[in-house]
Amino acid sequence: MQSLEDVLAFVRVVETGGFSRAADRLGVSKSIVSRRVARLETELGLRLINRTTRGIAATEAGLEFKNRCVDILNQLEAARDAVTCREKAVAGTLRLAVPLSFGIARLAPAIAAFAAKYPRVSVDLSVSDRFVDLVTEGFDAAIRIGVLPDTSLMTRRLGAVQSLLVASPAYLKEHGMPEKPQALADHDCLIYSGGSRDSWQFRAGRKWIALRPQGRFRADNGEVLRAAALAGLGISALPDFLVDAALAQGTLVRLLEAYPMPDAGIHLLRPAGGPASARLQALSDHLAEWFAAQAQTTSVATEFI
Repeated sequence: MQSLEDVLAFVRVVETGGFSRAADRLGVSKSIVSRRVARLETELGLRLINRTTRGIAATEAGLEFKNRCVDILNQLEAARDAVTCREKAVAGTLRLAVPLSFGIARLAPAIAAFAAKYPRVSVDLSVSDRFVDLVTEGFDAAIRIGVLPDTSLMTRRLGAVQSLLVASPAYLKEHGMPEKPQALADHDCLIYSGGSRDSWQFRAGRKWIALRPQGRFRADNGEVLRAAALAGLGISALPDFLVDAALAQGTLVRLLEAYPMPDAGIHLLRPAGGPASARLQALSDHLAEWFAAQAQTTSVATEFI
């Protein structure tokens, strides 16, 4: 039985057209490649390669042997990858940082489903609105929502949440309903202070209107802003997952529906440098599929309202 190393050396020599190039590709010395090919020819009792001053060329027998070996090597690599992915790669610990409100409302069931699907993966979840340093704090990845600052981290967009402008019926009764985005200048706004963007944007046809909200109440947590809106303190721009229930109950009212706000992207961030681990890639794919299915369900349900 010929050594796989000898067979691989021979195949690479034929593919690259030389012993030196094959050695570079295999990460070994030229003399090792030459010895392996010579050993293979001795074991087979055949000349596989003709060597000349101008280079090398496979013999007729060598070319047939090379073609058959390539198929075997490809099958071997596919078998190894399949076993590795099933038995080893999708295993280990994933340490994740996720935002507080979104983590509880939307991510918790998605990650629970992932953990059930991959029983060899342990999940260590940090639920907080704090922006962690993935590298120095030892996190595998983070989920963040909204516009991302310039970063050296690898990012993948998983989906989106809709931003909605809302206020309580009591506030609107006292202060009136704004009819256009520009009218917000006359209202008290409840402002999210945890992001990099300090303006509210509204789509008007093909154009965008950007306004800087003014108000005396700020917070770096959406649930706090929702409570302030429910208490009648002003108008706030909040993600749909925080206000859907209140809108359905009538305790909050959606404003300026003719001027929709941009969606906020859901992003997975991981440290740069090499491909993602199989378990992190599996999580990324799972969440992308999860949020795509949710968006499709919401779209179908909306058609019947």
